[in-house]
Amino acid sequence: MSAIRTLPPELINQIAAGEVIERPSSVVKELVENSLDAGATRIEVEIEQGGSRLIRVRDDGGGIAQDELQLAVASHATSKIGSFDDLEHVASMGFRGEALASVSSVARFALTSRARGQDAAFRIEVDGGKAQAARPAQHPQGSSVEVRDLFYNVPARRKFLRAERTEFAHIDDLLKSLALARSSVEFRLSHNGKPVRILKAARDEHAALQRVAEVLGEDFPAQSLRIDHAVAGLHLSGWVGLPTASRSQADSQYFYVNGRLVRDRIVTHAVRQAYADVLFHGRHPVFVLYLELDPVGVDVNVHPAKHEVRFREQRLVHDFLFRTLHEALAQTRAGQVVSTAQSVDGALTMAAGATAASYAPSVPAASTGSYGSFHQGGFNQNQFSQSRLNLGVREQPLAGYAALSGEAPRDRNLDSLPPADEGEAPPLGFAIAQLKNIYILAENVHGLVLVDMHAAHERITYEKLKAGRACSNLRSQMLLVPLNVSVSAKEAAAAEEHADALAEWGLELSRSGPSGVVIRRIPALLEGADVAQLCRDVLAELAQHGSSRRLQELENELLSTMACHGSVRAGRRLTPPEMNALLREMEATERSGQCNHGRPTWTQLSLGELDRLFMRGR
Repeated sequence: MSAIRTLPPELINQIAAGEVIERPSSVVKELVENSLDAGATRIEVEIEQGGSRLIRVRDDGGGIAQDELQLAVASHATSKIGSFDDLEHVASMGFRGEALASVSSVARFALTSRARGQDAAFRIEVDGGKAQAARPAQHPQGSSVEVRDLFYNVPARRKFLRAERTEFAHIDDLLKSLALARSSVEFRLSHNGKPVRILKAARDEHAALQRVAEVLGEDFPAQSLRIDHAVAGLHLSGWVGLPTASRSQADSQYFYVNGRLVRDRIVTHAVRQAYADVLFHGRHPVFVLYLELDPVGVDVNVHPAKHEVRFREQRLVHDFLFRTLHEALAQTRAGQVVSTAQSVDGALTMAAGATAASYAPSVPAASTGSYGSFHQGGFNQNQFSQSRLNLGVREQPLAGYAALSGEAPRDRNLDSLPPADEGEAPPLGFAIAQLKNIYILAENVHGLVLVDMHAAHERITYEKLKAGRACSNLRSQMLLVPLNVSVSAKEAAAAEEHADALAEWGLELSRSGPSGVVIRRIPALLEGADVAQLCRDVLAELAQHGSSRRLQELENELLSTMACHGSVRAGRRLTPPEMNALLREMEATERSGQCNHGRPTWTQLSLGELDRLFMRGR
């Protein structure tokens, strides 16, 4: 090996560029974030050949003074932090002070800027890390940055660039994510001289939701819940998609921490757990969420490209996210969303009267669950109370069902419902027929409702089983022979730390050494399960996230199986009172829009949709 020596500045910047600049979209990210930090209200991004030939970002921000242009392209020079205290209270999008130096070291770079209150603009050019003197130029207030021939002096890096279309798609996706972070800023994107995307500035929540619809699709507002909840110094707001709006890939998930888009395992785990009871296997939720907290509570200096953060109170953040989303999804009931909006305006209009599209724990849950939120007219909720219309269509119940649900099978001879005027119908309306002994057809004020009777009854039964289990004492069973399980040292420490919490779930274990635990008692409901693997799964989550729902999830899986076998089967003929009783139970049951496996239980065809099917009015 050669002697130790100091690296030249150009090589230092190129090494830093390797950490920050992966592809053209990385350059766009750094430049647009600088524009946002400069207070820009309008940002234009021009791209040529996917960004390999030209990236130009123009803004109307505060600009840079002439005597600061040289510093702007120097390493570790920034106006965003000046002390360690500033580093602990980072409120800007960027703060390292190396972005422009890194970009200019691997491209032909030019910066033109006119500072606020100045009469003239100035331009500085950098080629391969070598800066020229600033000279006068023509430019309105704000800045323009041009990056040409990216990686021209680093051929090995240029070979890793993908096709033009692929690189531009990354830029487009990035700009959409930044546009969601700052809805008050106008964004314009063009490629090879052609306008591609124009996102107008949003001045209110209506316009902000329009921007969300432009990014996630025009149907998203009608298929989402509004979240706005604050507690313990944490504030979560935004929109989460209903399970019916899920996707096969996790490509429509936007989570912002103090305005910064991040990918975080704590967040991912909390969201996944919140949707666990309603999402079909292999599907991913759609959401745009904003978490606000004291900057001291989050470390944003853990990744060169600022993609990741580290929460100081990870368990607090995890539990807050999970409980907020879990409770919001629990408030959804069949009948709340009556149709899919064809436009953002339509979705907002409908959300005001026909949907429960907002979740705020400060508002009583009953305010979003009452029938009055979903129809016009004088329908009385108590007129058809569950005490009179108990569902009597259960197949032979499994052992333990009655004890868990608190109910015994009821007589199937129910009185028919009295007739109701159209304006008096409840959310799911009244049954008019049964199709192939599988689907219930009902009429409500909006049109035709179709219900999968087995899927719907399965959810109702499942929720009753969970409620019965929660209300009864959890029984546990002592193992005849204690079971020794080998785990990691970190997991063994978690077993010791969370022993009391695990005991509440009926799982009694103790640490037996640096990397071992002994299991002595398990929940009776889980008899026959792979106890060793269950223990490893629980401890792995406790060690990584500080909390685990694996025991509850496994119990819920068993209750779900019981509910499936204890619910009315497809092919069973129901009487009209039984069908109507099922509809009323759906309206009163949490998460009744999906069965236990995440499949939809109902759908709505509005009169307008039916008219289009038969070309009425054309």
